[in-house]
Order: sequence, then C-alpha cells, then structure tokens
Amino acid sequence: MTVTIEDIRQAADEIRGEVVRTPFVHAKRLSKILGCELYLKLESQQFSGSFKDRGALYRIKNLTDAQKEKGVIAMSAGNHAQGVALHANRMGIPATIVMPETAPFSKIERTRALGAKVILSGETLDDSRKVVDEIVAKDGLTFVHPYDDEHVIAGQGTIGLEMLEEQPDLDAIIVPIGGGGILSGISLAANAINPGVKLYGVEANLFPSMSQAIKHQPATSGGSTMADGIAVKEPGIITREIIDKLVEDIFLVDESQIETAILTLVEEQKVVSEGAGATGVAAILNNPEKFKGKKIATVICGGNIDARMLSGLLMRGLMRDGRLVRIRTEMVDQPGLLAKISSEIGKARGNIIDVMHQRHFYDVPAKMVEIDFIIETRDSEHVDEIVECLKEMGIATRILSSRSTD
Repeated sequence: MTVTIEDIRQAADEIRGEVVRTPFVHAKRLSKILGCELYLKLESQQFSGSFKDRGALYRIKNLTDAQKEKGVIAMSAGNHAQGVALHANRMGIPATIVMPETAPFSKIERTRALGAKVILSGETLDDSRKVVDEIVAKDGLTFVHPYDDEHVIAGQGTIGLEMLEEQPDLDAIIVPIGGGGILSGISLAANAINPGVKLYGVEANLFPSMSQAIKHQPATSGGSTMADGIAVKEPGIITREIIDKLVEDIFLVDESQIETAILTLVEEQKVVSEGAGATGVAAILNNPEKFKGKKIATVICGGNIDARMLSGLLMRGLMRDGRLVRIRTEMVDQPGLLAKISSEIGKARGNIIDVMHQRHFYDVPAKMVEIDFIIETRDSEHVDEIVECLKEMGIATRILSSRSTD
C-alpha cells in the first residue's frame, strides 16, 4: 500500500482546525425502518458542502513554494473544484478548474465565487482531463488529482479516523465510489483501527467503472445520472489496488433508487444530500437483510444538490406517495358547477393547489369542459376517497398522476 495509517494520522494533524469535524449522527428513524443501527457521517456539512475539502487541503499544504507560486489546476464536476478553489484562495494560490459542461450550474457558480478560474469543457471528467493536461504542459501548473493521489487519499482517510474514534465497534461502512479516493482512505483507516469492520462501496449503475476494473470487465460507463459526483469513467490506479484488497463488495444502484434515498434522507432524517451522497443509503435501503441487526455507517459525502432538482424530486416523491395528485374532471359547462366540485373536494379534506380550466384545446364536446385539479392529499387512499366523492356527484373523473399510474 502506498498510503498508510501513519500518513492518514499525519494528514489529520495537518488539516485539523482548517476543515470541519463533521457530525456523525445516529439515524434513529432510518435505523427503525431498516432494522439496523445506522450512523451517518455528514460530510455535507463541510464549508464547501462535501468531503473534498479534506484531500484538497492536504494536497495543497504539501506543495512546494515554487508550485504554490505558479498555481494549481484540477478537473471536477463540482465538489473537488470547490475544495481546491476554497483552500487555494485562502492560501493565496492561483487556481484553475476545468469542469464538464454538464456540471450543475450551482457548482459552477460556487466554484467561481470561491475565486477560481473556471473552464468548461466536454461532457465528462475524462474530457476535462485532456484540457488539464494541455494547460499543465503549457503553463506548468500543478495538477491536484481528485482521487488518484496519495495526499488526497490520506486526507479523505481522516473521515475514517473520526468515524472509528466515535464508534469503534462498527460492523460495516458503506461508501460511495467515483474514482475511489474516499473509499480508499476510509478503508485504510478502518482496517488499521478495526480489522473486523467490513467495507462496501457503492456506484451508480450507469458508471460501474471501479467494479468493472477490479473484475477485469469491459468498461461500459456512460449516461446521465443524478449522482454526477461519482460519474467517473476511469477509476484511480492507486485507489483500485486499495479497494481490491480491502473492500468486501461493491453495490450498484439505479437512478430510481438514488432518488428514493435522497427523498428518504430529507423526510426521515431532515438531511439534504446530493445524488452521490445518497448512494450509500440507497444501497442499504435495497439490501436490508445484509445489514439487519448490525451497527453500520455510511458517508453523506456531499450536499451540493441543485435547488431546482431537489424541488423536482420532492414533488415527484409527493406524487408517487399519492400526496399530490392531478385529477381531470369532465362536466357540463354551466355556471356554479366548478364551485360545487371545489367545495366537495374541500369537504373531503383535499387541498386544491391549482386549477386548469380549458374549453378550447381539449377534444371534448362543445357543451362540455375538462378541468384539471392539482390536489394535496394525505395518501393514495385519500385520493381514492376524493375520486369516489366526485363520482357520486356524477362527475366523470380520471387520475392523471399518482402512485397508481406511475
């Protein structure tokens, strides 16, 4: 191993006080649901919103004076970018960040706000790497790799130190994998402190690059995932060796499972996570028997989710649970009937959010009208109650969106 527990402890000493010692909380509600004792390491509470603060800072602190003067460059979909930009700016070091054009707007703007020069290029991190190599060759900047670097791995490993200091008897730790930096660091720390703890990785099933590399399978990574922070086509070489030796297994989670995990964290634990940060919870939710009765932990590695995406996910979640429904009614176009229907929905304790009243563009007879109601409800059974009330009034009704029609 090129990184040791001594390296990680040295990193902890050097970055102490300059990064947040993040909360390691007992997720009581999720523990009850899953039948295990679950702890969440909230790296989403770092200043930049992700664990990347740790590795970026430790790497930058180990630059030579000449390297600091010329400046640093990094490639990132957002979190590593913010970590490098934050600490480089704080230490007076010029920073250039190459980001994929597909990176979330919020991450791009935050990186600029932290003082870095941002260059947008390509669709993936691998595309961005080509631009980084060109700039390094031309301007002599020092490349701060997001994961395949001994200092970065040691910095991320400080998360494992903190977790095991607080809960030394963990049975298992589940960690998201992009390039493998955070899982490598945590695995090294955990294995040194408690060799009995089992380590698991999680990848988005559209980007199974690490599991395929370890199994010597053809690479298939690609596509659009909400877990953009771990959408990596080329895993690290250093990290691959560590993970192959120390990690028990790697789970794959799909987009719907990631979405469910984000919503579950918000509703059950009041924790906001980005897609990558929720993949550990997604893996646990989809493998409950594997962890039942055990003391386990996962890392919420980032909280930098775009507000528009979060809003959309929350609305979709309400619709899937039957707590927000769109109902289309067809009726005779006569005065007062809309008020009667609205009153009936109110009596059934449905809360009307919006009404779309359309005579001209629906394919309905001239004397009829179709009206869509967006209604807030308790659950899917409540939706059925409201529909039944309308049918008893003689109003033709269709549910356009709810759990039953997904």
